[in-house]
Formats: sequence, structure tokens, C-alpha cells
Amino acid sequence: MKNRYSLPAAAALAVILAGCAPAPPPPAPDTRAADAQAIRDLEKAWEQAFATKDVDKIGAFYADDASALLSNMPVINGVPAIKATLKAMVEDKNFAINFAATKVEVSKASDLAYSQGAYSLTLTDPKTKKAVTEKGKYVTAFKKQADGTWKAVADMLNGDGPPEPAK
Repeated sequence: MKNRYSLPAAAALAVILAGCAPAPPPPAPDTRAADAQAIRDLEKAWEQAFATKDVDKIGAFYADDASALLSNMPVINGVPAIKATLKAMVEDKNFAINFAATKVEVSKASDLAYSQGAYSLTLTDPKTKKAVTEKGKYVTAFKKQADGTWKAVADMLNGDGPPEPAK
């Protein structure tokens, strides 16, 4: 007689216990569109920082372990090295840079993102001592920081061709 009730009792207990399991947490809200806009706004502020020629302001957009991959240069790792390279660039009397994203993609988890777009960089040619402009495209990878802000972790420029005389 005991065996006759064991199987139904076990099945009933399993159903009851399954109903007591905690519900899975609701999915996190999708913030990708807002994060993409935050990165577009960040890049506008970054471009304005470049206009000030203040390497501390410019360097604040990079994560501590960031890398910069600039045209005709070895990879530059870390904010101090990036700032040292940028210091020499912004001290050039002809220095000017403009850039704008044509695409911003944010990961589903909203922790990583990238932007890509076009840039124009004007500097003095060390050989001719005349202003030249390099036009090209860029890709910047961003990582969301613990405080919710975005910082560049990899920043790569790729010229479309040799620099031309500036207009």
C-alpha cells in the first residue's frame, strides 16, 4: 500500500517544488540607443577638447589602458604615452582635427561599443614645413566604465592617401 501512494506523492511534491522556484529576473532594459547617442555626444565633446589643444582634456576621453593607432606610427599604449604624442601634435601651429561618426554600434550588454567615421587632420609637414591635410577614416572602440561613462580603449586612424597641401 505504501508503494501505491509513493509515486503520486513524489510527483505532487515535484510539481509543488517547481512552483516554488524563484522566477528568473526580468531582462535588463535595452539602453543601446541611448548609449549610442551618449557616444555621439562624447565624440563631439572630444572634438571640442582637441580644439582647445589641452592634452589633459583630450586624454580624459581615453581609458587608462587605451591604445592609439595613428598613421605612420607604432602603437601608443596608455594615457601618458598618448598624451605625450598628442602634445607634440597640438603644439604644431597648423594643427587642426575634425571627425564625425557615421556609425555607432553598442553591444547587447551595453558594455562595449565602437564608432566609425571620417576625419581630417592638418599638421605641418616636417620636410616642407608647409601645412598638409590628411583625410581618412577611423574606428574607436569604447568600454563602459564602472561609473557609467564611456572611455575610448582603442582609437585607430587610417589615411585615405598621402597628406595633401592644406587649403
